[in-house]
Amino acid sequence: MRSLMLSVVSAGFVGASVLFGGPTAADGVKREAQAQQEVRLVLLLTVDQFRADYLWRYDAEYDGGLARLTRNGAVFLNAHLEHYPTVTAVGHATFGSGVLPSTSGIIGNDWFDRATGKSVTSVVDDQVKPLGGSATRGASPHRLLVSTIADEIKLAARPGGGPAAPRAIGISFKDRSAILPVGRSADAAYWLDTPSGEFVSSTYYVDALPAWVRQFNEQKIGQSYAGQSWPFMPAPPADMARVLPATPGTELNSAVYASPFGNSLLERFAEAVVDAEQLGQRDAVDVLAVSFSSNDSIGHTYGPDSPEVRSVTLQTDKAIGALFAALDRKIGLNRVLVAFTSDHGVAPLPERAASLRLPGGRLASDDLFGPMRKALAQRFGPGDWIQGTAGTSPYLNHTLLTERGVDPAAARAVAAAAAATVPQVARVYTRDQLLVGDVPSDTISRRVAESYHRERSGDLEIILHPFWIRQKAGSTHGTPYSYDSHIPLVIMGPGIRPGRYARPVALNDVAPTLATALRITMPAASAGRALNDVVAPAPVLNFQQ
Repeated sequence: MRSLMLSVVSAGFVGASVLFGGPTAADGVKREAQAQQEVRLVLLLTVDQFRADYLWRYDAEYDGGLARLTRNGAVFLNAHLEHYPTVTAVGHATFGSGVLPSTSGIIGNDWFDRATGKSVTSVVDDQVKPLGGSATRGASPHRLLVSTIADEIKLAARPGGGPAAPRAIGISFKDRSAILPVGRSADAAYWLDTPSGEFVSSTYYVDALPAWVRQFNEQKIGQSYAGQSWPFMPAPPADMARVLPATPGTELNSAVYASPFGNSLLERFAEAVVDAEQLGQRDAVDVLAVSFSSNDSIGHTYGPDSPEVRSVTLQTDKAIGALFAALDRKIGLNRVLVAFTSDHGVAPLPERAASLRLPGGRLASDDLFGPMRKALAQRFGPGDWIQGTAGTSPYLNHTLLTERGVDPAAARAVAAAAAATVPQVARVYTRDQLLVGDVPSDTISRRVAESYHRERSGDLEIILHPFWIRQKAGSTHGTPYSYDSHIPLVIMGPGIRPGRYARPVALNDVAPTLATALRITMPAASAGRALNDVVAPAPVLNFQQ
């Protein structure tokens, strides 16, 4: 008679093997091979402002982690952000959860909070205290309204049991990048306090910084880069030399952040996390989210076509390679499920675009919001009609509208008409349109509509024409255009079929795909789809009974 035998695997999961007539020597070999490939660590790897084309632009020069990813992973050539705005907080929240801003609640790096009448950031939390460094405010994932893949891994584990409980930790130079990918149930998140050069956290996670974090900070590794020249720079004229300050201190800390050496420092910290917390080295499935931030700082300053961006990109390859090598020694990379991506791209410098006779340029904030303020005052009388802004989105003064007896929809229509007269404006959507989906059926409109949050978003969403940016110098991002939305995406590890996949996919497909590979429930409210064709057949996994 046929019988079903269950073999226990990691983190309370069970692998189901259908055996006929009882176990055999061949079955034992199969189980041993399966055990060697059990996932012990899920590595969520983000490089801030890493455009998709960087994977191919410098491909011949990669010999580290990026080379390993593109050689051994499932590489998606047409991965895009299907949300708006394309900024850091939204990208990291979407990566971890698979949920779009309309549901996740993370609608930007910051936005205007009508309840308090002031701007808030995606993670600052006055209900918790900062730990370490010079910060005066705490941070947490309290504004994230959904679960992440890390949360679901914890939910899938047997309650209170198993040899070990899953751990989830996020690290980055930015607080939002460390906090949002791992979600609300994370065991810790650590980010850099730039003035002090120390990694810090908040009381949302722990009552005090662990001893190993304090010991890492005491090494002052960032100070060891004093006076060093940037790697991978061409032999430059004197005015292009990139050299870090020679004297330790706050200036050097800031310079490390804004240089390729920042990624080296974060990689060293990642290794310290794995060692201290024994991530991937216990009978559990752990999660580590690592987000490299220095690329974003450099890209903003110099633009995507600069030698400085090439420098940090090649060094990123080295840093990821060092991390992979460390994980291979400590865990075995064949037990690490890796998802590599970016939170957004970046626009070319307007001056670079102009040199190629492309449209675009720089737009001052007053040139965008000034006509709206003027039109509202002319129609409804003098007043502070725009109470706050987030990116190109204005928040009208609803208290003043009520006092004047003005219909908010009428005020939005006046503001929208005024915004549409600005030559650099391509599209204007009102709250009234977005809430009912009364928008054109195209990619840009869909991205804006599906990212609009009823309580947190502004009264209008305004899209500039391509290649126009609101930045006095350097470059920026945030639009739904391809230079901001097209991102690298590679998934590598146990049960993943390597290869190059040309069909369109989205960042919000990653969390469902990881859940499928792990055989657990997808994050709640996930808007993505599992990329089933890259997940190899495997025994069904379930949590222990």
